[in-house]
Amino acid sequence: MTESPDGKLVGADRVLAVLTELAHHPAGVALDDMARTMASPKPTVHRALAALHRAGFAARDGYGRYVLGDEFLRLAFAHHEARPDHVRVLPILTALCERYGETVHYATLDGRHVVYRSKLDPSIGAIRLSSTVGGRNPAHCTGVGKVLLAEALHTEQAVRDWAGDRPLETPTGRSIATVEALHAELVRIRQQGYAVDDQENEPGITCVAVPAYLGSPTVPSGAVSVSALAYRTPLDKLVDDVAAIRAIVAGQEIG
Repeated sequence: MTESPDGKLVGADRVLAVLTELAHHPAGVALDDMARTMASPKPTVHRALAALHRAGFAARDGYGRYVLGDEFLRLAFAHHEARPDHVRVLPILTALCERYGETVHYATLDGRHVVYRSKLDPSIGAIRLSSTVGGRNPAHCTGVGKVLLAEALHTEQAVRDWAGDRPLETPTGRSIATVEALHAELVRIRQQGYAVDDQENEPGITCVAVPAYLGSPTVPSGAVSVSALAYRTPLDKLVDDVAAIRAIVAGQEIG
């Protein structure tokens, strides 16, 4: 930010600093308190707030306190909604890829399949998976697919309706082959909050997947998985670290 010779913020930088501080007070903040927090003269802070108010970025509630304005919120939410999921999820995938040195995916559910929207490989030691961005795999054979099915299919009848008359695909000898087994697996996933793929889609490949809430705190937009060679990163190791995986997907700092 631009500073005057005496170290104080000036011009547009001062206005942006006031806007940033205002965002820390969702219940509103009085002018005196804002000036005190920013260690700035009250008239200076008032001028910045007035500029934000004219732009619709600040407003006053019924108690005379300043809050973020509706126009600022409208722009922020519109921008958030317009950004493609693969852009929003990239920092999450990068953090997971760097932490585990394994391939990570973001995928969404489309009928009986998952569609991979984003994929990130480690810089070294990458494994060759069948997944490609835009590609599909049977949902019930993948961690990302099962965790999303668990959110969508809450009864055995719902699973049966989803499967329809076609038999479940079995890419490997470990793939779930019956509606009854899939229903039991989805119940277990809802209870534990994550799904695993124990060489069910590709021999020698395991993964742990958790739901991703990019646009809503209650409805997952998709799912994120960490996939690994079974001999290099055993599934138990990923399961033991699922709390950290979930925290990273939720955007929390992990030491």
